[in-house]
Amino acid sequence: MSAEPIVYALIFLGVFVLVQGVYLVAFGKSISFNSKVNRRLEMLDKGTHREEVLAKLRKEMDQHMNSRSFPLYSILADKAQKAAIAFSPQQLIMMMGLTTAFSFVGLSIGTEASMAVKAVMAVGMGVGGVYMWVNHKAKKRLSMIEEQLPDAVELMVRSLRVGHPFSSAISIVSKEIKDPLATEFGVIADESTYGRDIGEALKHMAERLDMQDMRFLAVAVAIQQQAGGNLAEILDGLAKVIRARFRLFRRVKAITAEAQWSGKFLSGFPVAALIFIQVAKPDYYDEVLDHPWFIPACFVVAIMLTLNIFVMRALVNIKV
Repeated sequence: MSAEPIVYALIFLGVFVLVQGVYLVAFGKSISFNSKVNRRLEMLDKGTHREEVLAKLRKEMDQHMNSRSFPLYSILADKAQKAAIAFSPQQLIMMMGLTTAFSFVGLSIGTEASMAVKAVMAVGMGVGGVYMWVNHKAKKRLSMIEEQLPDAVELMVRSLRVGHPFSSAISIVSKEIKDPLATEFGVIADESTYGRDIGEALKHMAERLDMQDMRFLAVAVAIQQQAGGNLAEILDGLAKVIRARFRLFRRVKAITAEAQWSGKFLSGFPVAALIFIQVAKPDYYDEVLDHPWFIPACFVVAIMLTLNIFVMRALVNIKV
């Protein structure tokens, strides 16, 4: 049994460690969501002016949305936008190049594969590793926001009932809860201070995050601004709806977990088996390489594997 599969796994893991390490060094520990002080407050505590903090955070939140026209980058832009990756699009592309070079050096030292195989695997590990890192960040961030949102809305309700205006309620939420939602509401509070309509800011955040519950909040605030009414009671009912939806989503996720993992396994096993064969026994297909049907058969298999991924995803994607 060759040790090369272990080398491949270690290099791929090293890509994740490298990207995360550079990210934390460049932007600070608070950006990892594990700090008790949210990132916006930490930046303010360091003496940075409020206008500069707002400008920097707004740029980070919108830069990927504004870069979707870049060739091939549009595939990554949506995930990077939801994850609020502080790397600029150019820096993220440079990071892909760095991880590709890191993977190629690791493959050159740890394996005896041909130059073509090392080049292809290095690009796959570098680009694919960064994409998976961004995708993981996006899923984690959206999951945390969905979990924090009911508590944030209830905190706004309590603030409104004791007499605070809605702008102050937003500001209180930005200080009392943790990231990532704290920084999002902090940006809205600062924008409101400098004259932006809160309903418009909430709508922009909902569209950027592509969250239905956040759209409900933006619509509720917009309707109250136009038609009037007791905003505290409206938000109290909204908080109950959001919490009930959250429980329902968790229940559906638990019920469908087995089907989802089965779909992932059935989609990934053929590819993993092919990679394992090529690494463990590179000459496995040598006897049939010259057969006239070999190349067409490879294309058919690739098409079927691609269709399998989409079909299995559609079968396990339960809409609620």
